[in-house]
Amino acid sequence: MEAANCSLRVNRLLLDPKFESYKLSLDPLPCYGVELDAAVAEVKLRDDQYTLDHMRAYGMYNYLHSDPWSSDSVFYVDQLGRIMNINVTLDTALGKPVEVFRFPCDVASCDRRLCSSMHFTSPDWVTLSDGTGTLYLIHIAKNNQSAAVKWELKFNQELGDPFIVLHSIVYAQGEEQHVDALLLSIEKDELDVQGSGFHVSLEWLSIACSSDKCEILKRRKLHGKSVPHYAAIEPDGNGLTIISYRPFRFIVDEENQPEEERMEEEEKKEPLYIWQQTAEDVTLTFPLPNGITKEHIKICFTPDHISISLKEPEPFLKGQLYSGIDHESSTWLIKDERSVEVTLAKRDVGCMWAEVIVGDKQGEFVADPAQCAAIAEQLMHLTSEDLNPNPDCEKPPCNAQELEECDMSLEDSTTLCRFDGNTMKATHVVNLGGNQFLFSLVATPAMMPCFSLRHDVDALLWQPVPSQGDNLWEHAATFNALGYVQASKQDKKFFTCAPNFAYAALCECVRRIFIYRQPTPVSTVLYNRKEGRHVGQVAKQQVASLESSEPILGFQASNERLFVLTTKKLFVIRVNTAG
Repeated sequence: MEAANCSLRVNRLLLDPKFESYKLSLDPLPCYGVELDAAVAEVKLRDDQYTLDHMRAYGMYNYLHSDPWSSDSVFYVDQLGRIMNINVTLDTALGKPVEVFRFPCDVASCDRRLCSSMHFTSPDWVTLSDGTGTLYLIHIAKNNQSAAVKWELKFNQELGDPFIVLHSIVYAQGEEQHVDALLLSIEKDELDVQGSGFHVSLEWLSIACSSDKCEILKRRKLHGKSVPHYAAIEPDGNGLTIISYRPFRFIVDEENQPEEERMEEEEKKEPLYIWQQTAEDVTLTFPLPNGITKEHIKICFTPDHISISLKEPEPFLKGQLYSGIDHESSTWLIKDERSVEVTLAKRDVGCMWAEVIVGDKQGEFVADPAQCAAIAEQLMHLTSEDLNPNPDCEKPPCNAQELEECDMSLEDSTTLCRFDGNTMKATHVVNLGGNQFLFSLVATPAMMPCFSLRHDVDALLWQPVPSQGDNLWEHAATFNALGYVQASKQDKKFFTCAPNFAYAALCECVRRIFIYRQPTPVSTVLYNRKEGRHVGQVAKQQVASLESSEPILGFQASNERLFVLTTKKLFVIRVNTAG
């Protein structure tokens, strides 16, 4: 069965077309710091980890972890191999970090290790990696007499190459509990002679846990050519959702894999057609086989389909177009008797296509150099350091038309894909086109993590709901103009929002944190001079600057606080008061 092509349904009630801009607020943000006993176990990239995927997976790793079931409780791993916890109840009386677990072996002595990683599977389970290739399952035993908790090691096993834990879930299966974990590694790929020489591996592991033992039941692997922006298992273990720039596929039999990949390389070398686009039209060009003349070519246009036949009755290329066309204005011609050029007039002028025919991978997009130069020029004004644009100047703070143009070449083939847990085949695919991935976070601990995408100028937050067969992804919240604003932050490293969506926060590589609050009613009367109307609510932007020049290694948000981790210090920024 082929995967269904879906789309994300935007809830118009959650959009604010009249949003103007964020107003810079100089209200102070209380900031407190805790010195760490030992430095964070940061692992720098090695010389053989030189690709963009290595940088995205390991170089930009978030070393600070939060327990979504316990608000304001954060964890990190230090250079002594200890997992340390800080649980904040009162900002002004921050206690020292407390050790909850220690890796049994000396991980620092391993030459080829990755950073240690963890995921909070449930209120009682944690899935851990020491960065050397060993997986740990921890059971959290809560002590009713005090706030202290004890981490008990229930299972550990060497799995092979080092990996990081992306996601994990736990569910009941009869008398047993099953823990499923998703592990990521970047592996050398000898067959990839034209690419980076690596592929990305996602391993989906199922572990059965009874009262006396745990054992691995199933190991499934997917391979892809880019680090996923988002990857999460459904709460019942029946499916997997991946957002990635390049598609992932299930590896059925590792012995057959080289042949498949060789075939893939062959396909890549010889595209069936190449295509380009402008704001007004899409041009598709394919070579003309020997012996084929104008009389043999039959090209049919409809408002949303195309069919091309060359002599044979069976079409050489056909299918549903990415977007509607003006079929009466669309044309084709033979160039130099060697190729055919088909020009499709876009019905929706300015809409940038991610592909020509929905689901067709036989074509190759070729960017127009002049167009790329124009895009680069338009991007320049987005990198202004001006925190509070003057609303009276000619260029408005958020210009959707410019944004669409400057976005058209970014992430143009990113897809959101849902895989069935039994067949490991894709069941639903959403082509995200220019809807750039921004961040993910856990809003409701029992559900899958949310993901944020850029839609025009806004950042929209989506909550996966696998139980809803007709609408797998629900529009949960909107951060007005944040898609536009974040583009100007050249040094951004981490991006997140509060679990209750009250604010979004972005931190740079060093020192600065930007906070964007949702619009709130104002007590005083404000007047918009330009439009001559009262302003009922205002969205504030605040900037916090840490008293540290150390690189920021970790970043987490609760409803009340922001946590920022550097090598030797944890900063706690009070953003909201409880309630």
